[in-house]
Amino acid sequence: MASNVQHLTQTIRLSFPSLHNFKASDAFTNKSLITTFPVRFSFHSSAKLTTSIRSLPVATASISYRSSCAFTWDDVVRVSQPEYSPDDSSDLHGYFEKIKICNRGSEIQSEFFPFIIEDQVVGYTHNRFASHLRKYDDVFIYSENNGGRFGSHLKLNSKLKTADERTRVVGEVIKCLGEEDLIPGIRNELYPVTSTFGSPIFFSLERAAAPYFGIKAYGVHMNGYVEKDGQKFLWIGKRTQVKPTYPGMLDHLVAGGLPHGIACGENIIKECEEEAGIPRSISNRARPVGAVSYMDINGFSYKRDVLFCYDLKLPEDFVPKNQGNCIKA
Repeated sequence: MASNVQHLTQTIRLSFPSLHNFKASDAFTNKSLITTFPVRFSFHSSAKLTTSIRSLPVATASISYRSSCAFTWDDVVRVSQPEYSPDDSSDLHGYFEKIKICNRGSEIQSEFFPFIIEDQVVGYTHNRFASHLRKYDDVFIYSENNGGRFGSHLKLNSKLKTADERTRVVGEVIKCLGEEDLIPGIRNELYPVTSTFGSPIFFSLERAAAPYFGIKAYGVHMNGYVEKDGQKFLWIGKRTQVKPTYPGMLDHLVAGGLPHGIACGENIIKECEEEAGIPRSISNRARPVGAVSYMDINGFSYKRDVLFCYDLKLPEDFVPKNQGNCIKA
């Protein structure tokens, strides 16, 4: 995964004057925030800065971003003003456009109604997608607006009492919907369904189905960097073309969803080994530095994701190695 023309993984040269400017506790709050990215960029390629590295296509085999000075929140506010007219590479209009894309669809939010379990809102379902669920009335019940506090809403059949039973029967419905191509990309990986992070789990849901039920999904993302001659270099992965989401695009060195039954820190260690061959003796030094949350509505999909962010300083001579089929190089 060296940064040269023979490999498709790049290192990005950056300056991180405030790399760890978030408290560890900030990574586990329900606040929406975007981690400070304190870098002024001078671009040496045609690639564009994006809200998430996942959304950046690769145009060349080697990309280098060279920092010139620190970029602060004062600069963020300054360049976000309508009257701002950039004359240098600190222009972040493209960056803010990507943020808008990550939070698109608010104008059709009214087409979704709550998904309720035990009087708790756990998600949101599009009214037309819900029409496909009505034939499974032994599992899902649609309630019209009768003046209650939830209005029209979707809920599970009251006969389904336990988390295991709910997981099993909802899973059977998801399998049928997958076969009808209503829920593409079935992964056979379960996400916990809760009202808030850390709350009791009502049941577990197939990962690919999460946005169709609007449940809040969680993941971990990690920057891996090395220091050489007083400079910091960021390792970047490229996603394989067979991934169902964002194929062939740039990615963090390590990233993954947070499945049922594993803590964030332990999940980072697991993903480090699986995606980059980073041993526990190194990965257990990863530091939580913040969280990013967003709401993305597209068609029947209502993504409400929270990404817990980590930084890991790697040994200067360490070279990440692909261990699975998530990262191509």
